[in-house]
Amino acid sequence: MGPDLRATLLTQSLILTVPAGTVVFGPGKPPEHLLLLDGRVRVQQTSEEGREIVLYRVAAGESCVMTTACLLAHEDYSAEGIAETDVRAAAIPRALFDDLASRSVEFRTFIFTAYARRMSDLFMVIEEIAFQRLDIRLAQKLIELARDTGQIRATHQQLAAELGTAREVISRQLGEFQRRGWIGQARGVVDLLDAAAIGRLAAQDGGGSRP
Repeated sequence: MGPDLRATLLTQSLILTVPAGTVVFGPGKPPEHLLLLDGRVRVQQTSEEGREIVLYRVAAGESCVMTTACLLAHEDYSAEGIAETDVRAAAIPRALFDDLASRSVEFRTFIFTAYARRMSDLFMVIEEIAFQRLDIRLAQKLIELARDTGQIRATHQQLAAELGTAREVISRQLGEFQRRGWIGQARGVVDLLDAAAIGRLAAQDGGGSRP
């Protein structure tokens, strides 16, 4: 995004600052296009049974494609965005969004490039849930979240939301990893005791599903 467009957005938008844990948007609320300036927002969907799945995350410098889709379709949100860190964002008014979308090639390129990229990410999420073995996906997520520290601070429910499955399924699979001596568990914490073994599983071909 060029400096002129960025300046237009910042001067004509409402700058929001919210702490970590805030619900930035949610189902039934009208959309307001957000350009994230600082922080990270998790976008997730909750089923009628209360089961959650993380769809994607929005990082600084990115726009929320869920908001873009709702604005284009003139519909309210069907998912919710939660600030994972302290967040600063530009809330772009509907009139400004419509004006820039109609006359600014740069703005259209920005929002539709982000839209296309995120759609590809969502198709990948669907493919992983439908076709990849859960034990491999869980191993990959543990490696990702450990970030070289050897420890993951997340509940079984949070891991289940990340992987689009039920908490009981995650608890059962983590119990199997613990039985093998690969991990240790405490409340809200998973320690990688044998990162090499977890890494070997994570590197396997994920074709085929497992109950």
